[in-house]
Amino acid sequence: MTDPIAPRAQPSHERDRSALKIGILCHPTYGGSGVVASELALTLAERGHTVHLFSHDVPPRLAHASGSVVMHVAQGFPYPLFHSTPHDLAITSTILSIHRQSGLDILHAHYALPHAVSAYLARSAAIADRGRPAPRIVTTLHGTDITLVGNDPSYAPLTQFVIEQSDAVTAVSQNLARRTRENFCRVPLNPCAIEVIPNGVDTDRFHPSAGEGREPGVPTAVHVSNFRPVKRVPWLLEAFALATAGTEARLELVGAGPDQQACRARARELGLESRVEFLGERNHLPEVLAPADVFLLTSSDESFGLSALEAMSCGTPVVATDVGGVGEVVEDGVSGLLSGPDDLAGFAANLKILLFDRRRARTLGQAARRRAEEQFARVTVVQRYEDLYCRLLGHARTPCP
Repeated sequence: MTDPIAPRAQPSHERDRSALKIGILCHPTYGGSGVVASELALTLAERGHTVHLFSHDVPPRLAHASGSVVMHVAQGFPYPLFHSTPHDLAITSTILSIHRQSGLDILHAHYALPHAVSAYLARSAAIADRGRPAPRIVTTLHGTDITLVGNDPSYAPLTQFVIEQSDAVTAVSQNLARRTRENFCRVPLNPCAIEVIPNGVDTDRFHPSAGEGREPGVPTAVHVSNFRPVKRVPWLLEAFALATAGTEARLELVGAGPDQQACRARARELGLESRVEFLGERNHLPEVLAPADVFLLTSSDESFGLSALEAMSCGTPVVATDVGGVGEVVEDGVSGLLSGPDDLAGFAANLKILLFDRRRARTLGQAARRRAEEQFARVTVVQRYEDLYCRLLGHARTPCP
């Protein structure tokens, strides 16, 4: 990785400028990197920066928000030669076009592949242009870009290369930073400086008041995910059945994905069809999270756990498996309850406690809200990214808003 804090040579009038021109690259997803990138883009724009967001579709969190982020949908040319449209090349070309028109100071790639590769190619082309100063590259690692996709032998060498070529690399948890160093740092050739900047949450939007107006009723648990195998929703259903046998407790499942049909079948096999509701994808998550008694996270691996943080911000305590970076978000016994990743009985016991002991759930939920406000508020996290941009560009702290 190149020097993460070496300033770029710039004309003096650029060094004194307060607003930055920032390009953000992300996947158009409901979860994880797509949400974080969209929220970051919106907040940076609110703070006076010019922000361009590049993706092959509009991220849902951005589509349903107002703001002055400039959205560039680059889907590529569907030529029959290609098995699939090369969106990443179209994004690279779009970035280069914007940089040639008006300049970009920062390219912030969320997810190593393909976005850090696209950023690297765009920067290389900008250098070859010998025109405007080339943008600096920040790569934020979110999890599976390191632990699954990027670690596959077919991609690992390229993942390592773009990490080394980035001007700064951040990870969303200490756990992910450690795993990145273990897998991709060629010591002593590359010391792999990685700054940990956690995911943030909009504590004004994800607020306990989103649940006001709903009278306390049947104990309810909620889970939000993309229904992929790593989320282990069938395992969650088994734990719920064990914890709530003989009761009227309900489970709300938010999201969609490849395991959803198997989960519907498993709910029927467990006799839960009348107590489990599949809500599909929702844009108004606070209204689902805030009224719930407990939020459930059963992943076999999780680099951070953004959905758990959003629940915590709503004042909803979390029952989760203690994997990856989850323990950096949820304090066991304080803002939620954690169990071993394969401890079905332990997870069910924790779920039973918070579903049926509402005083305990309320205490943990209040602590969860405080933790979200004090450690993960969106404005605080965005400030850390903004500080990083300014260091890379050689700005003194004062001109940056």
